[in-house]
Amino acid sequence: MIACHTKPCDLVFDGFGGSCTTAVGALLCSKPSEELIAAAKALNLSPVWGPRRTVVYELSGLGAFIGQTLCSQPDPDKFFAAANRVLDEAQRRYGWMYGTVDEEGAEAVARYFIWSELLECPTCHETETLWNACVRLNPACIADRWKCRACGKTTALSATIRVSESGVDSLLRTRFTGRARRLARVDGITGRRHWTRQPTDRDLALVARIQDETIPKTAPLVPMMGKGGSAWGDLWRAGYHEGITQVHHFYTRRNLIALAGLREFAENEPKPIRDALRFWISSYNSSHSTLMTRVVAKQDQADLVLTSAQPGVLYISGLPVEKNVFHGLRRKMKTIRDAFATLRDLDGQVEVRQGSSTRTHLADESVDYVFTDPPFGGNIPYSEVNFISEAWLGRSTRTRDEAIVSSTQTKGVETYETLLTKVFREMRRLLKPVGKATVVFHSTQADIWQALINAYSAAGFSMELSNILDKKQGSFKQVTTVNSAKGDPMLLLTPQGSQKSTIRNPADQVIERLVSKADALDNPEERLPQRIYSRFVAHYLRRHSSPPMNADEFYEKLSVAKPSG
Repeated sequence: MIACHTKPCDLVFDGFGGSCTTAVGALLCSKPSEELIAAAKALNLSPVWGPRRTVVYELSGLGAFIGQTLCSQPDPDKFFAAANRVLDEAQRRYGWMYGTVDEEGAEAVARYFIWSELLECPTCHETETLWNACVRLNPACIADRWKCRACGKTTALSATIRVSESGVDSLLRTRFTGRARRLARVDGITGRRHWTRQPTDRDLALVARIQDETIPKTAPLVPMMGKGGSAWGDLWRAGYHEGITQVHHFYTRRNLIALAGLREFAENEPKPIRDALRFWISSYNSSHSTLMTRVVAKQDQADLVLTSAQPGVLYISGLPVEKNVFHGLRRKMKTIRDAFATLRDLDGQVEVRQGSSTRTHLADESVDYVFTDPPFGGNIPYSEVNFISEAWLGRSTRTRDEAIVSSTQTKGVETYETLLTKVFREMRRLLKPVGKATVVFHSTQADIWQALINAYSAAGFSMELSNILDKKQGSFKQVTTVNSAKGDPMLLLTPQGSQKSTIRNPADQVIERLVSKADALDNPEERLPQRIYSRFVAHYLRRHSSPPMNADEFYEKLSVAKPSG
């Protein structure tokens, strides 16, 4: 997009920077890979390669930190050497926390531990671990019903009370009540041999010893969303967030100590490489090092499959996993070094600013091209998703300017539209008369699409083209939500004033026509209901109108227009 819509030395702007891939994309234009060149040729495009200038605004502390670190183009070799030093120091000090023995009693290292919540039988009130009650192996299965061994009563897992217990929060020095958990499984490595077994008395003694270990001062002592307590945000759930009011409550004590220790040793490294080390540690933090890491049962698998936290939510399963932080970061060092090496020799000027793009520092009509990806209404509350990582970084999001739909922030669709309009007006001010703006967007709600159209129209933009951007790897919600879209609609806007709707055909006729076109294509992907919905949205956008129905209503009508089988 950047190479086709601009020429070298042009100024590119992104007002919703996210993790600043627009800036990275602009850098990659200076020295494109053979793969990128071949892809452009396959699409019959004529990009003009060369360095660009880029300015990115991002409201979140995490996104701005990621962009600033990547675009500072850290020295990959200095990073790798420093990361090895930090990891070696941390393992010398805290490596014993992941020490264990294998089935034969030989010294080994734990790769991860599976914990289990406790279930309470509604009939006899006896307790059982979720692991013993519901997990079966060969093939792997997590049952949705369980039978009490004491009284024989069978109960749905969803209707079962989870046991709570009280304890002392050593950081807050107060008592708290949260979900009771017991160690259920140990997975380790001896030499190159992987093994798994039930926990032993030695494992339990190690857990008790860790409770007496001092937590380094670099661990964040921050209430969730700045207020703690219950109902701290849109992602808070009364069930699995019981007792979780602070950032450190998302961690086992073992992993909290390990991460805080790593941060402490990283702070001793020279300043030029410090942010690269923080980037590396943060990349493994909330997605792999918290209680949100989990195991899942996949069809035809003999054992449960280890996976990371679910993106876009703060979900804690009944079987949380405690990964070996040192082991995971050791494996990730090379990936990050390679990323830094890719960026190291690229050319271009990049400026990443943390702040609201409702008002920027740039001059009128100074920008040649805008590429941006605004928040999709209430799809993801970014400030909550990022909060844990930002607490470690000491960089927060100014939620007042966050353009989302949020009940806890008391922001409805109207407020969302108002914030979007302010940003689009700023983009209109910055853009040259001949400039263009590409906007990537996704929603299943008609009122969110209308808010987007109202926002860019009020700012003085009109739409020249609309298409589908297939990012290949869908977001978590696109993959798991039934009434979602496949591929994000993409709008090309020009600063030429608003345009009137040219919709003539009823929605039912539009759906029938799209189904016929999809069936005529030799591409199974185009016949998926989610892809047809994305085409449905694009059809209305090209005609300067919002889709007339939400995704759930669309899929009901689609089932009539396209009978199953």
